[in-house]
Amino acid sequence: MTRLFQLVALGSVACLCMPFAGAQSDPNADARAAVTADLGAPGPDNLAAVLPPLPPLPRGTTTVIGGVIHKVDPVRDQLVLDVFGSQPMKILYDVRTRMYRDGKKIPIDDLRTGDHASVETVLDGDGVFAQSIHMLSQAPTGQCQGQVVNYDPGTRQLTVRDSISQQPVTLAVPANASIARVGQRAFVAANLGTSDLQPGSLVTVQFDANNQGGGVASQITILATPGASFLFTGTIVYLDTHSSLMVVHDPQNDQDYRISFDPALFPVSPDLHEGSRVMVRASFYGSRYVAGSISLN
Repeated sequence: MTRLFQLVALGSVACLCMPFAGAQSDPNADARAAVTADLGAPGPDNLAAVLPPLPPLPRGTTTVIGGVIHKVDPVRDQLVLDVFGSQPMKILYDVRTRMYRDGKKIPIDDLRTGDHASVETVLDGDGVFAQSIHMLSQAPTGQCQGQVVNYDPGTRQLTVRDSISQQPVTLAVPANASIARVGQRAFVAANLGTSDLQPGSLVTVQFDANNQGGGVASQITILATPGASFLFTGTIVYLDTHSSLMVVHDPQNDQDYRISFDPALFPVSPDLHEGSRVMVRASFYGSRYVAGSISLN
């Protein structure tokens, strides 16, 4: 009986010393151990080593939009901004977005509803992306760029359809607001002040917020007015005779201009193609430039 007890006891010790079968059947154990040895304990720096790189920031014209943060959704990485003089706007953000509070950089998790903010935005596909967000203790300034919808000289109210949000922005234009044309010399020389605020004009407006949450224009820059003539010199970077459209890149200001043309008046020849240097005289008609003459340069 004593010998039987000793055999059972030895068998029990042997069972306790043997590894579990499940521990031997994990083929990824060595790989995980190697990764753990290389990266150490989990952390932000280690995650950056194994996650794919972030895409570059969207390119294009940026617009600074001022307002009050109405809602923050950290799950979808988006916020809703109550824009001064316009409707609320949904804006996307992520870890590439630079965050500041009164000029000091802050973490992305420090976004709060109710904050006054100036948001530097750019189009990203069908959405609006925040390149930077500046939270301010005081009401921020803003900017919109787009086409004039209406200007009432009696009430001095200007409505502009913003090119990024496609929403109308209504602003008060005080008597001391700066209104000036920019661009080509002949266009600048014909400055007409508030008469340039006609429907279809392309403008950029800097504005401040008033106590009622509206916008007050401080500076209005006139980029083009309906019927105005412009001379573009540069390289054709896109040419489509079916849509009667060419895009000319002007190296002087590094801008691309979409110009419509009549193929019957300007037939495409072997000398007129993408890459050709041209001089195009065109008129602006509210939504597009239309070529009046095209010559090789």
